[in-house]
This record gives sequence, C-alpha cells and structure tokens, in this order.
Amino acid sequence: MASALRHVTTMTRRIVLKMILILAGTLILTQCRPPTPVAAAVELALGVGADADQPVIKELVAAFNEAESAVKRADLDALMKFYATTYNYHGLKRSDVRRVWEEVFTYYGDISSSHVFTELKLVQADGVRKASVTCTGGLSGTEKGTGKPITIDSWAREVHYLVQEKGAWRFLGNAGGVSPSASPASAPHHPLF
Repeated sequence: MASALRHVTTMTRRIVLKMILILAGTLILTQCRPPTPVAAAVELALGVGADADQPVIKELVAAFNEAESAVKRADLDALMKFYATTYNYHGLKRSDVRRVWEEVFTYYGDISSSHVFTELKLVQADGVRKASVTCTGGLSGTEKGTGKPITIDSWAREVHYLVQEKGAWRFLGNAGGVSPSASPASAPHHPLF
C-alpha cells in the first residue's frame, strides 16, 4: 500500500514538474524573442501540416495574423469578426469574449501574442470545414497605469477550434460545451480560443 502511494506521489510530482517546465519555457520564449515585424508570431513546429492542405494552412495563419493586427490596434470590432456566430468557450459566448477583450484593451497596451502550432487537424462534415490547432503561446502587453511589461495570458497545448464561416476561418471556442466536471466559473478563460 505504501509503495503504491509513493508511486502515485512520484508520478504526480513528475506531471506537475513537466507542466511547470512547459509553462516556464513558454514564458521564456515569449519574453525572449525579438519583436515580430508585422503580425502574430505564428510558428509551425516541424512536421505540423506536412500531410495537410497547404493553402488551408496559409488561410489559418493569415486569420491569426489578421486577428493579431486587430489586437495590436486595439480594434475590437475588427477583432470580433474572427469569432464564429456560434462561438462557445466553456460557456462564454461572443458577447462575453467581447467584454473580456474590452477589459484587456482598457488596462493593457502594446498587446501582442505568440502561437506555436504543434498539431493540426482538418475535417469536413456536412459541407462545413473545421480545424483544430494544438497551440502553445501567450498574450503579453504593458500595464497602462505603470508601463510594466506583463504576461496577460499563456497556454500550453491548448486547442484552437476554428470553423470556416462566410468564406473565412473563425474561432469556434472549445467545440461548444462546458465540461461537466468543472463549473463555468472555474474554467480557464483564454480569449483567443
């Protein structure tokens, strides 16, 4: 019994350590990279999209870059066009995410994001194209009151779900639902998902 408990404790420590290392690496990478000249720092890990439709990959990266451009300009209306009409992230709808971005733009300036795509899946069902992009990245800026640089949000191996709507890729959320094991208030809120 004691041996099994030690094994579980050791495994738990390893998992926590791995998560800390991933988050630390993300923070280091997002803070230590030179500024990007135009849009989102979207990178594809080696092998990502090798078997995917290259024009679709370009469309997805372009959507992220356009959203990033709207974020850099703090242009809420331009940014909201990248959210699907059926957007749902752990119960947050388009109006909720609009409020989140209003708060971000109110309190932070010089906002930028970085995205490292490590997995990409494309599907088409009933004439609707969808994509899921596994991503590690962050959202950073400066506090308007102090000018202090700050990481607003960061994520590791989160999945961006997108849908092609009106000829363009839009953020869908987390595929439309709240986990039954977590209340909406305790769900993570990453406004780019």
